[in-house]
Amino acid sequence: MPVSPEPMTSEPRPRALIVMGVSGSGKSTVGEALAQRLGWRYEDADAYHPKANVAKMSAGQPLTDDDRWPWLKAIAAEIDRVIAGGGHIVFGCSALKGAYRDVLVHGRDDIRIVFLDGSRELIGGRMAARKNHFMPAGLLDSQFATLERPGPDERPIIASIDAPVATIVDDIVGQLPTSTSD
Repeated sequence: MPVSPEPMTSEPRPRALIVMGVSGSGKSTVGEALAQRLGWRYEDADAYHPKANVAKMSAGQPLTDDDRWPWLKAIAAEIDRVIAGGGHIVFGCSALKGAYRDVLVHGRDDIRIVFLDGSRELIGGRMAARKNHFMPAGLLDSQFATLERPGPDERPIIASIDAPVATIVDDIVGQLPTSTSD
């Protein structure tokens, strides 16, 4: 009896990418370069934080989930607005917990998570060298403690950050579905 070939599954090309990782992993730098490479709009999720959240983080206090829900919903609403208007967007967003990513993706198959993966040592060194950023390096340990690495069910694109930005962007673009359906 002949064996039937596996059905071909065609995943749609994303309309939105959420570049996630702990502070200092390169979300803004990689996200901006990725958006430029794709010809998409870039947004930094930090710009969507209420002033109270920024003040709390600036004072060295980690945010609670209650602080984050309105922020995440505002980002998800912007992603939906851009996609509904026919656009594409890359968001740099920590999205450390699966529950946060669930709010951002909310069941859509045209939104993909890009996880910037790096060691505590590498990221700590980068943060120590940063100037004029509201996230103190001392909060990095709490970010790593909170981080829930995306699982296979989230269909993440995982990129190692131990490379030049152009190489990281090449890696991410190479992992995008090749389907051209929007």
